[in-house]
Amino acid sequence: MNVKEGLQEIRSRLIENGASAASIETVDAVLKRASLPAAQSATATSMLQLVRMLMRSPAANADAEVYDDFVQLEATLEDRATVARAAQEAEDAKPLPKSKKYYKELKEKQH
Repeated sequence: MNVKEGLQEIRSRLIENGASAASIETVDAVLKRASLPAAQSATATSMLQLVRMLMRSPAANADAEVYDDFVQLEATLEDRATVARAAQEAEDAKPLPKSKKYYKELKEKQH
């Protein structure tokens, strides 16, 4: 995931959650740095990683409200990841149908 796109998504989710102006300004400051030409190729593994990075920022450490906004977003993202992981595990646990070749060989063995 491109860092700039991830930060834009985080910003929009913070606005949806009614986050403080300071939280949005924190994301905007990081987004401004991510928009520089030298940072265009920066990637992150997930939005959750980006939120955790923002939680360790000086602005989040200095302001409890900013930190709380990021914690709330982190909890939402973790819940979504847990649901997605459970759905994937359920899909992986489904028994696979046997091929026609399997049944043909089974029939030949019985005769």
